[in-house]
Amino acid sequence: MSTETYRQMQEYFMNRLRLMHYPVAIRYIFEQEELDRFKRDVPHYVPGKPLTFCQAEIGARMEGLTVLMEKDRLGCANAKFVFGWKGLDEAEIKSHMKYVRDMDQAEAFVRSKPRLPEGKLVAVVVSPLADAYAPPHVVHFYCDNMQAYHLAVDWMSAMNVHPLKPSMTMNSAACGGNVQAYNTDSMNIFLACSGSYNAGKTERGEINVAIPGEQLPLVMERLKKRVDDTGGAAITRLGHPFPGADICKNCPLITFKKAGADEAQA
Repeated sequence: MSTETYRQMQEYFMNRLRLMHYPVAIRYIFEQEELDRFKRDVPHYVPGKPLTFCQAEIGARMEGLTVLMEKDRLGCANAKFVFGWKGLDEAEIKSHMKYVRDMDQAEAFVRSKPRLPEGKLVAVVVSPLADAYAPPHVVHFYCDNMQAYHLAVDWMSAMNVHPLKPSMTMNSAACGGNVQAYNTDSMNIFLACSGSYNAGKTERGEINVAIPGEQLPLVMERLKKRVDDTGGAAITRLGHPFPGADICKNCPLITFKKAGADEAQA
């Protein structure tokens, strides 16, 4: 798929779903040759000092930057574990104690996280979808409730999958949630974790949506068909241009009165 096509997709999603953030194209690099070619041919940025993965995504979704994240620039042990850049150790287990009952549960929960094969990942690139240098493995949307709902409905229809089964871990939201989508080849919806909430700057209550990159064109086709058929993106009010329009045709009937008021007037 050409760069121009990715640019068109980004513009369409942002316009029709009223997105605030650029969709983030995530590319996992497993071959040194690809990394060398990327460094040589693609204009990009690197973290000035070690960052978390969700902080690297800030550059892509807010500033429109293509950011290369290598192991030595990833300053988050949880993400390193998810990316297969470190193994399970006591420090990793202890870092989860604030979430769980005891060490045994912490270890069990950490072991159950989605992971990339240990020692196989060379680097991760995040960029606005429009600037994807190669087919993204996952496209990560930071969006509100109804934007997430529209993406989910269109994905389920496009992929003929129902119900959608999201997967969420107690932390490692941005790193683990996208790895889950990659590993399962399925859309994922998940909340911010404590780290991505503050370090990753999701204070507006954004919901995370991760869609395998090769499936995104199918999702866009479903959205485009609804726009063509009804004139707008909204599912909640067909034909309305705003996704999640909440004008209920029964609003005049949704009224309340104090109990006993009629009897008192009589």
